[in-house]
Amino acid sequence: MGKEAPHMGEAARKLVTFAEYIAFEEKAETKHEYRNGEIVAMAGGTLEHASIAGNLAFLLGSQLRDRPCTVFSSDARVRVPATGLVTYPDLSVVCGKLERDPEHKHTMTNPIVLVEVLSPSTEAYDRGAKFHHYKQIPSLKEYVLVSSEQRLIEVFRRREDGSWSYHDTAEKGAAELTSIGCKLDLDDVYRNPLGESA
Repeated sequence: MGKEAPHMGEAARKLVTFAEYIAFEEKAETKHEYRNGEIVAMAGGTLEHASIAGNLAFLLGSQLRDRPCTVFSSDARVRVPATGLVTYPDLSVVCGKLERDPEHKHTMTNPIVLVEVLSPSTEAYDRGAKFHHYKQIPSLKEYVLVSSEQRLIEVFRRREDGSWSYHDTAEKGAAELTSIGCKLDLDDVYRNPLGESA
């Protein structure tokens, strides 16, 4: 039997190397994750998602201003060396020294805090498989999930023994990020000066 041209579905499942992913990503108009050897398109966000992410970046950037820490937006690529996942968290915080991936200098490997703003299409992944990957980053101290549908911030904090504790702040108050000495006040995170309801 002669060889047939691969169908689009088959081509999409073709495993690629990290270098091939980077070459693809540098030409792409949208962002993609590199997951289990596959290139996976990332979902676009809502206006509410973008507003909350902007508020979070401002709040963390203001509090870390005079410290050796940097807050990176969702344009910053993070690689989990232990599992190979490459993704774009909504926010990443690095303190001390930035460690770049040896195979690609525009990819970081040592965030201390990762923040994901949840949306219905990504929440299960952010809570499950993605968190499993993130746990394999030795530098990571806190993983923060911020709801875009209710006033809720959840913080998963790595304990000394490597296990994770859970802390949530709902409706009022401020979530604490102890690893970087910052607080996220819910009124500031969900500030909506345009007065629109979601």
